[in-house]
Amino acid sequence: QVQLVESGGGMVQPGGSLRLSCTASGSIFNINAMAWYRQAPGKERELVAVITSGGSTNSVDSVKGRFTISRDNAKNTMYLQMNSLKPEDTAVYYCNAVITNAGVSRKYWGQGTQVTVSS
Repeated sequence: QVQLVESGGGMVQPGGSLRLSCTASGSIFNINAMAWYRQAPGKERELVAVITSGGSTNSVDSVKGRFTISRDNAKNTMYLQMNSLKPEDTAVYYCNAVITNAGVSRKYWGQGTQVTVSS
């Protein structure tokens, strides 16, 4: 059984910062790509940033220069450093990972963590 657990969400004023974490645990042979998604009220879930097992990253234009995705493979943990937060960043943030175990690769999701940007 594999679990992804996010932490670090909360409420912050515009211009503030938050750091999200996502830790994978359970029967894991290898973690491939990891990603952060978000879903705002009334909107579809969207990809925010992705990081490969080798550390290559990409992100959507709306967060470039403000958000940084990273990972610590030794800790099976991914991070999202969010700076210069805007009200439109308000959403539930989900982590996603492609994890291989017993020769089978599957996508897993975390339960989500709320990020609210408001004055």
